[in-house]
Amino acid sequence: MAISTYAVAVGGNRRGRHGAPRDEVRAALALLGGRASPILDTPPLGPSIRRFANAVAIVESDERPRALLARLKAIERAFGRRAGRRWGTRVIDLDIVLWSGGRIESRVLTVPHAAFRTRAFVLSPLVAVAPGWRDPVTGLRVRHLHARLTRARPINRPRWTW
Repeated sequence: MAISTYAVAVGGNRRGRHGAPRDEVRAALALLGGRASPILDTPPLGPSIRRFANAVAIVESDERPRALLARLKAIERAFGRRAGRRWGTRVIDLDIVLWSGGRIESRVLTVPHAAFRTRAFVLSPLVAVAPGWRDPVTGLRVRHLHARLTRARPINRPRWTW
């Protein structure tokens, strides 16, 4: 079986059996192995008011994407993740963001992750561990996606004509 490389986003914003959200993320990163980004403190999306701890792990595995997804969901359950409201609080959230095999789209899994290009909480840790990884959809490297998302944009000011 061939070895694949995956970028796995790791996040959480609720205490669990390992402690505060940063501790939960740290414990999940240890289980995943591989190379881990720094853990970032990020604001929530959606209705949640709790800040998130977010990181990315670069993991090598002989698992196919669906098998890795099943393992990630098992880890989430072991950490106490339960089905609930979308965008709500969660002990841990594990998502496959990129795969060295390129693209996959099925009813249960889409890689690259559909929204990763628009999420600084994914791109910021990802650029720390895999800046040269190319997005198979856009062809852009992670560092370029990150720069596009985070660069300062000029303020549009009205032009006054007299």
